[in-house]
Amino acid sequence: MKGATASGGGATAGANDPRQPGTARPYAPPKLSSQDLPVDYAGFLAVVFGVVGVMLHYKVCSWIAIIFCAQSLANMKNFENDLKQLSMAFMFAVMGLVTNYFGPRPGGTKR
Repeated sequence: MKGATASGGGATAGANDPRQPGTARPYAPPKLSSQDLPVDYAGFLAVVFGVVGVMLHYKVCSWIAIIFCAQSLANMKNFENDLKQLSMAFMFAVMGLVTNYFGPRPGGTKR
């Protein structure tokens, strides 16, 4: 009855052990095409807040768009597509800030 227990340890456990360091391979992440990359939500939100800042004259939305542009720039994975979206979002954010701070006021104050 010596060899009948499965948790006995012994020499047979070492021969069937799959955790041998010689057979270990380093992890290699699978290659993804540009179509399979996750969506850049920061870039999308930068465009949305930039457009809202321009159209509705909200200064806060334009500043939030600038922040999301910086976040999208820091996490850029696909350079060509992300740069197009990021430049468009940045232009909307800057347009919103320029029209809010230097443009005509809604309601038109007369002097």
